[in-house]
Amino acid sequence: MIPPRQTLELRGALVIDCMQPQFAATIAATSEGYFPVAGESAFWLEARPGTVVNKLLDVALKACDVRPGALICERSYGTMEVHGDDQGQVREAGRRVLQAAGLQAAEGLRPHVLSEEVVRQIDDHQAMLINRTRSGMLILGGDTLFTLEVNPAVWVLLAANEAEKAAPVRIVDVENNGAVGRLRLAGSDAAIEAAGAAVRRVLASVEGRANEGCT
Repeated sequence: MIPPRQTLELRGALVIDCMQPQFAATIAATSEGYFPVAGESAFWLEARPGTVVNKLLDVALKACDVRPGALICERSYGTMEVHGDDQGQVREAGRRVLQAAGLQAAEGLRPHVLSEEVVRQIDDHQAMLINRTRSGMLILGGDTLFTLEVNPAVWVLLAANEAEKAAPVRIVDVENNGAVGRLRLAGSDAAIEAAGAAVRRVLASVEGRANEGCT
């Protein structure tokens, strides 16, 4: 049974309308479920308590023609994802999930940007250190590096996909589990400036509950 509304906290729920090529590949590289491909849509949800995502994923899979890409139960939070090539089915899966939880997407927490920084002309040695643990594309010496930290972590997914839509950047890392989401992008100064502007714009457009930071 899904926990009563008063004990279930929605941290964030979002639909990605069209996954960009690098974004989809980066998510697929770390996915333990059915991996997504470019052009598909996805519904992501982060909630507390974490175990609630088991029941919510069950609702989505039984109601709609979608595939599961993520089912993650952290100590405090749970994250689930479904995706497919029919955006209507993905959106309906999201609607069914939120309905089963007795919640609406706007009841999630608004994104709270904890940090955003740009490093220009990154040193070759620092680039190599970053590359050792990357989940996406390589960063090269001389690139400009953009780093974002946002809470709840689920919102980093929206930021990453919109950044790739906006500019010819390389997605180096997308970390969307735990208390904080982290994104790293690499590219030219102009590309990073355009991507950063897109990230700020899309995160500012999200409706939800007031969010004072990492909880």
